[in-house]
Amino acid sequence: MPNGFVTALLTPAEMAQADHLANNTPALMEAAGRAVARAILRRFTPRRTLVLVGPGNNGGDGRVAARHLARAGWAVKCLPPTDATQADISRAALVIDALFGAGLSRPLEDHSAALLQAAPALVAIDVPSGLDGATGQPLGFAPQAALTVTFCRKKPGHLLYPGRALCGELVLADIGLPAQVLAPIAPQTFENTPALFTLPLRAPTAHKFSAGELCVLSGAMPGAARLAAQAARRAGAGIVSLAAAHPLTLPEPGILHRQAPLSTLLQDPRRQSFVIGPGLGIPAAAQALALLTARPSLHIVADADALTACADTPARLRGVSVITPHEGEFTRLFGPIGPDRLAAARAAARLTGAVVVLKGPASIIAAPDGLAAINSNAPASLATGGTGDVLSGLICALLAQGMPAFQAACAGVWLHGEAATLAGEGLLAEDLPAHIPAALRRARLHPVTQRPG
Repeated sequence: MPNGFVTALLTPAEMAQADHLANNTPALMEAAGRAVARAILRRFTPRRTLVLVGPGNNGGDGRVAARHLARAGWAVKCLPPTDATQADISRAALVIDALFGAGLSRPLEDHSAALLQAAPALVAIDVPSGLDGATGQPLGFAPQAALTVTFCRKKPGHLLYPGRALCGELVLADIGLPAQVLAPIAPQTFENTPALFTLPLRAPTAHKFSAGELCVLSGAMPGAARLAAQAARRAGAGIVSLAAAHPLTLPEPGILHRQAPLSTLLQDPRRQSFVIGPGLGIPAAAQALALLTARPSLHIVADADALTACADTPARLRGVSVITPHEGEFTRLFGPIGPDRLAAARAAARLTGAVVVLKGPASIIAAPDGLAAINSNAPASLATGGTGDVLSGLICALLAQGMPAFQAACAGVWLHGEAATLAGEGLLAEDLPAHIPAALRRARLHPVTQRPG
């Protein structure tokens, strides 16, 4: 487990445990309510405000926030949902949702849901009421917030869609919860940032074989394999080759072409890292996967056709280091994902023994031991053909340079998102490799104080 908690994501149950260990003092509630008021004052001009207060700590935070807003000259009214009416909502210009926190386990009552739905602008405390803080899924209905203020640590539901969108702008406030209360909780889920990984550094005496040779297995339509190979070179692999028995037009002078059979290529001990699947073809991927997984020392990233070749038989992926399925490939392998993407990714990692990158707008990286990270820096422009091939090559290049599989997958996903951000609008998959070096620099410049430990 990462030995620090800066990027830890706490489930609602873990957050409740942290509150209990901190004795849930009045000082913490005061700090939470003050943080909510401060966030509102920085973003809104004074306006008539209604605070819908629930029976627990969330409601208490709302009452404290109302007091601080009133001191700042705002017209504020606090009401429990049983006393609030649609007329109260219509008279307010801002509604503060202090009904329930992330631990709600049942759908909202119809009256409460109707009040929140009618709010002209909504600020949520912890999460919008009705949103599952563990999965990011609404429990029936959850309102759209303009701003959500949470405390101590984010929760998975803040990063997983649709929760991430429903939260609006997310503010994480430090309310003075002692860091030591997290130690007995031992969080297993993290936001994916450079705090989770250490990128490899080339030694002064390094040579091109120091990281071994990385091979991308290529089929008759090598476009996808070329993208993976280009990304692998930019990510620091010493030698990158396209392995194909047929003639190829290579995309770059520095990429080699290996025409020998895979069984022959495996005889060279320097050749330890393989990308299998992009554009390879399903029958060829099945045959190659069997050869590769028979050698436990290899670094293997499986994607695309290699995953489809194992549909309904995911145990055939045993021996692979990292798999990178999108939702369709994941479903073909493991069955429907269901509402809890984190749980599904973790179960797939346990079953295959591989690190699973479940790709999507908030990609999940899950390890067989239960560790997981949720990515949050990928722009929507990545939703275009070929970007997944780039990701496969990027992750494999980091494996080839000695990174552990979970770290390599976390780093690859983060760098992938950062490169896409740098590329900007109009992104094509072939644009991404050129931005990987700048993304690497940004990762290395990430503040040291943010790193675990």
